[in-house]
Amino acid sequence: MARVRVVLINTTHPGNIGATARAMKVMGLTRLHLVTPLHFPHADATALASGADDVLQHARVHESLDGAVEGCGLVLGTSARLRSLSMPQHDARAAAGHALAEAGEYDIAVLFGRERYGLTNEEMQRCHRLVHIPSNPEYGSLNLSQAVQILAYELRLAALGGGGHSEQPLDWTPVDAVQMGRFIEHLEQTLLDVRFLNPAQPKRLMMRLRRLFNRARPDQNEMNILRGILTAAQEASRSGEPFAGE
Repeated sequence: MARVRVVLINTTHPGNIGATARAMKVMGLTRLHLVTPLHFPHADATALASGADDVLQHARVHESLDGAVEGCGLVLGTSARLRSLSMPQHDARAAAGHALAEAGEYDIAVLFGRERYGLTNEEMQRCHRLVHIPSNPEYGSLNLSQAVQILAYELRLAALGGGGHSEQPLDWTPVDAVQMGRFIEHLEQTLLDVRFLNPAQPKRLMMRLRRLFNRARPDQNEMNILRGILTAAQEASRSGEPFAGE
């Protein structure tokens, strides 16, 4: 549980930050990360924290998502909507079991988006898996702190052994989300350099490639190999020389 970060992105109402801190503390979570909150610190946040002031005091505020997920080997994104580009998706219980099984190896981030519309498509693509809370289809609107409370409860249940989920220890440590983001940027530029990617319509292909590598989750040695391949391809394309092996 100490390796799990709750990440709130661009939260509008400071009371939701305080209520989130309370939801976290009652379930044993302590690491709150805030990305560009509209108002923080704020008296409303303190009032609704209701005794979880220490979680607020130690909350880390970031100017971008990169800072909030740096060092995280697994990033989960909460979503109330199904997306056109399919991604691995779990309900809250399965996601909690998966997260706790990996938390011994690296930090885990659980992203919660804005009150009005949640995570953006770009933020979704930074996630390895999506978490869906199956609510009433006729009225599926959960308050932000309520969604945090559900995930926090399931994480605690999994930590206490109530989730019935176990995995063998991982024999590799995936690179964190920031390194993955830099690799995707490098990949896109390389595909442009070798004229594989259409610069007028790059997004759809890059979304699929990001999904592929998020699913593969390479470790540091594998990432070094991939980055080396991209660099060699770029140098060959600029010099006009054939690629190695040709």
